[in-house]
Amino acid sequence: MEYKVSCALKPGFNKISSIGDGELKLTEFAIINLADKQRFAANTGGFEVALVVLGGKCAVKGDGFEFATVGERPDVFSGKPYTVYIPCNTAYEITALGPVDIAWAASPSTLKTDAYVIGPDQVIDCHIGKGSYERDAYLMLTEKFPSAHFYIGEAFVKDGRHASFPPHRHDFDNPPVEVDMEEVYFFRFKPFQGYGIQKIYTDDRSIDVTYTVEENDTTLIPRGYHPVIGAPGYDMYYLWVMAGEVNRKFVSVQDPAHRWVAM
Repeated sequence: MEYKVSCALKPGFNKISSIGDGELKLTEFAIINLADKQRFAANTGGFEVALVVLGGKCAVKGDGFEFATVGERPDVFSGKPYTVYIPCNTAYEITALGPVDIAWAASPSTLKTDAYVIGPDQVIDCHIGKGSYERDAYLMLTEKFPSAHFYIGEAFVKDGRHASFPPHRHDFDNPPVEVDMEEVYFFRFKPFQGYGIQKIYTDDRSIDVTYTVEENDTTLIPRGYHPVIGAPGYDMYYLWVMAGEVNRKFVSVQDPAHRWVAM
């Protein structure tokens, strides 16, 4: 089973993963690249859809909603994101207001709710870890917003530091200690030729893989611990999309072998 997907992004809709890929049961992922005034139209069908504007601006409208201007940062390293949630069985259209770069995530849903925008003023800032494993994070689509499955955020890792360390998992529904959520990571680097190392492993080593991740790579994490480290001299960004069947919480369990690092 392959848990990393590399994608040479092209204009338009770039599908990266579907349900079943990497053992994922709840998450599909894509990147939408649009030139100025270009449009993308679709219907969510039996899925809820989250759009995270990575860079640029767009307008998003659909059945019962119209968001005239979504996005303001030029790239992922230059400000907080806008996120749009669109419920199941909803037609929608994206119109680029200049070049725009959008992450698209979808998950099976029957939840009936209104479409909404999460703006930069609603993003939660977090500083996680310390020393060689510290990173900053933005939390966007949290349990405070209606969604059947999603919990979405961004992480920023400076100059060769570790992230998601000590290694943690969220494999079992045992709140408040742990919740069961699969995950997708999407990577970018500054400068763009940077890279990182992603490891995914379970307690029983039924999954035990290590990947080099580069610009626009995606890792699929159905379960297990998933630490990542960036190369020295480069800033690393990753969008993380978690999806849970029962609970949506930002909680996890650390690998007992490495827990001592944080004590």
